[in-house]
Amino acid sequence: MKRLIKKMNDIIIREMNVDDIDDVLEVEKVSFSTPWSKESFIQEVKENKLARYIIAQVDEKVVAYGGMWLILDEAHITNVAVATGFRNMGIGQMIIDGLINICNELIINHMTLEVRKSNYPAIKLYKNNGFVEIGTRPGYYADTKEDAIIMWKEI
Repeated sequence: MKRLIKKMNDIIIREMNVDDIDDVLEVEKVSFSTPWSKESFIQEVKENKLARYIIAQVDEKVVAYGGMWLILDEAHITNVAVATGFRNMGIGQMIIDGLINICNELIINHMTLEVRKSNYPAIKLYKNNGFVEIGTRPGYYADTKEDAIIMWKEI
């Protein structure tokens, strides 16, 4: 069942389902140097009871997605990505809003994530949403050994 989370103009934010995965993979491949596999997304959507994923859809095409794992009263954001032609349009903000709304509904009090130290647009987005830097994970990203900034938000 596709639960509608928000609709604004021609952009629909809703829960991800297995039928969305091929489109999500297209966004994933242009967004990350080490993209997740189709099998990983299937496992997340179908089997991981702790996972929640949402998508942004324009004209029935997935243009962005975000996901998180819910553990006790904490949400760990796993991925947020926006397709190249749809960046800087506020869609990333809509994905973050959708994830925060899910946390509010489920009475999740904290959110955390890791972000590449060089990913300035993402860091800015997270900071604009109340996330603060609380530490670093040296060499966190296996592909480049780049450090990750750990960010935290109290809801």
